Amino acid sequence: MKDNIIQTKSYAFSLKIISLYKHLQSDKKEYVLSKQILRSGTSIGANIEEAIGGQSKKDFFAKLTISYKEARETKYWIRLLRDSQYLEPTHSQNLINDIEEILRIIGSIQKSIRKG
Repeated sequence: MKDNIIQTKSYAFSLKIISLYKHLQSDKKEYVLSKQILRSGTSIGANIEEAIGGQSKKDFFAKLTISYKEARETKYWIRLLRDSQYLEPTHSQNLINDIEEILRIIGSIQKSIRKG
């Protein structure tokens, strides 16, 4: 079975988001933004999984679109956490690089489906 790059990357990103959530809760005592980023950041991979198990091409595309929107939202929360000094610039840049790669991959898949 061939590796699914978006499935692998979104899962790895979810694990990073969970670590970030734990850090924000225990070290920074931040409870509101941390829950937001946990929800949106882990939702990306969950919707990718749902897309893969989709019943039709339309269902696949719809779940993929939700993943894309959640990724955009997650990027927003990362930037907000960085700019409010909850996240170190280096850590936030690594997460932004990851999320931008995920956005490019999802966007590319969406473009392929539209052409097909």
